[in-house]
Amino acid sequence: MSTTVLAKPKLVSHRVSRVVERNGLLLFCLLLTAGAAIFAPGFRSPNNLQNVLTNAAPLGVVVLGQCLVILVRGFDLSVASVMATAAVVATSFDYSTDWSVIPILAVSLVMALVVGSVNGYLVTQRRVSPFLATLAVMIVLQGIRFAWTKGAPSGRVPELIRVIGSQAIHSVPINLILLVILAVFVGVMLERTAFGRKIYMVGGNPRAAELVGVNVNWITFLCYVLSAILAALGGLVLVGYVGSVDNWVGRGYELNSIIATVMGGVSLGGGRGSVFGALVGAFVLTEIFNIALLLGFPVQFQWVVKGVVILLAVAVYLAANRSR
Repeated sequence: MSTTVLAKPKLVSHRVSRVVERNGLLLFCLLLTAGAAIFAPGFRSPNNLQNVLTNAAPLGVVVLGQCLVILVRGFDLSVASVMATAAVVATSFDYSTDWSVIPILAVSLVMALVVGSVNGYLVTQRRVSPFLATLAVMIVLQGIRFAWTKGAPSGRVPELIRVIGSQAIHSVPINLILLVILAVFVGVMLERTAFGRKIYMVGGNPRAAELVGVNVNWITFLCYVLSAILAALGGLVLVGYVGSVDNWVGRGYELNSIIATVMGGVSLGGGRGSVFGALVGAFVLTEIFNIALLLGFPVQFQWVVKGVVILLAVAVYLAANRSR
């Protein structure tokens, strides 16, 4: 009897720890929201809540691609440069009709396809580390962009992109709706398709994946291509929200997307994590920055927040590895 009585608290404690481990960031997000509503009354205003969701959507789109790359043991530092290039492309066409969005989307996707292919080639075929490969591509793409625009991009953002990036339907941001659609697509791909299962296999144990017939290089290559494509879409969404373009649109998103993804439970070692967790990380990061501004902290304080969040994410990652 006594053994049974002692076993029950241990069982309950184990279940609680499992719930916290799986949903800890979501619980933190809810507590953060409740605390912000109390200590920063402006946070709970409908306009501010809509603004948080609108700001989180471009980052969320980029995070989807970053999640895929990190799942296969890499990361992509070129996403911000891809975003800026897509934004520059968006102002380089004639806007006499709404059909102008078609060549914009086509050119942006082709550009992203090329960038993602170069990243994937360098990592899989030339065995360059993901850090150096994507950093080099980021710098090269930045140089090409500055040479093309002569340092001062001009033009206006097409109206349809502005609507998608900044307008809402019944107070629900359109860019958030787009994010949900893309998230469902990526989530279903990871959880319900053979390609998704191979991504987890490659990230979990590349050698074992090879032994069962998985083309590790091809899977990794495709993840970098998808990351670049999603970054280009994120750039178009962001420039639609901002309403103007410069060569630094998306600056800092390479770091923010990695922070959000890892904070959301996607393992830096690959093979573990989910789209849902990564997106929660994106919303938490956006929410933290919004609260800092509402409380009157200077913009520079965001860099302090980023540093602290990185340290916490690494600490949680190491603790999870030790527990396993």
